[in-house]
Amino acid sequence: MSDSDPPSYSYVAYIDESGDPGIKKVKPLDHNGSSEWLMLSAVVVAAHREPEVADWIAEMAAAMNSRQMRDIHFAKLSPRRKLLACEHVAKRPVRCFVVASNKQNMKGWQNPWAEKIPSDNWFYCWMTRLLIERVTHWVRAHSIEQFGEVRRVKLIFSERGGLSYSQLNAYYEWLRYKGDNQFLPLGNIAYDTISMRLLEVHNHAGHAGLKLPDIVASAFFKAADVHDTGALDANFAKALKPRMARWPDKSGGQIAGYGVKMMPGFGQVRRRVQPCQLEIFSYFGYPKQWWAYGGP
Repeated sequence: MSDSDPPSYSYVAYIDESGDPGIKKVKPLDHNGSSEWLMLSAVVVAAHREPEVADWIAEMAAAMNSRQMRDIHFAKLSPRRKLLACEHVAKRPVRCFVVASNKQNMKGWQNPWAEKIPSDNWFYCWMTRLLIERVTHWVRAHSIEQFGEVRRVKLIFSERGGLSYSQLNAYYEWLRYKGDNQFLPLGNIAYDTISMRLLEVHNHAGHAGLKLPDIVASAFFKAADVHDTGALDANFAKALKPRMARWPDKSGGQIAGYGVKMMPGFGQVRRRVQPCQLEIFSYFGYPKQWWAYGGP
């Protein structure tokens, strides 16, 4: 392998979001503001299963009796098909992660530290960092257990407007250069599991793997949102429970703070939203006794 070739990898993380990262105006504080929630999701699969993912989506489409599933988003599905999609994901050998931000506390917020970051979209980058902290923590632990050594994960992002992925790359490298002790005590990116030569960006419509995080992120958005998607419904996200990441990675491991991470903490969000919007987070373990990695 030449120096220009990407390094080998043993995992793939597909990454997508539901909602938008705007924080200048936010619902319900502003009637015409951006979405109240931003849900960022990653779905991790073993690299040797990467060729199978297209078949998973085809099987999902067949179960829905839909020839168009490859080209549409979860948000456009009927409730019955939404549930079928989540049930199909829950049957696959994957690990799912969600970082959920209720952005009311972020409205108009400026961070002098963030202004120094070489990225125009610091809030999305920061949210992505929280997600990748958890993904790389899981990959590192899992690869040591499975292979006796640390293996890498390829990061595949869904293409979206307003973000330069060269900026995202620069953001991670800046954090790495500065060290990991600034403002995030919840955990650090396991840099030995990633390489910026293993970062790809693809259009959602043309990439089967990106259907997976779209389903997960959108299911959680539907479980918490009361402004943009009609009446909320937590049943879709609940159906994903078998594949939500836990720490430790076993049946008794905790999901809250790890596979499902809420920002800000449960107590702060509880003062700003309707009780029904928090049902999904209580279902996945909020609030409970916190352990060292997750925190409130």
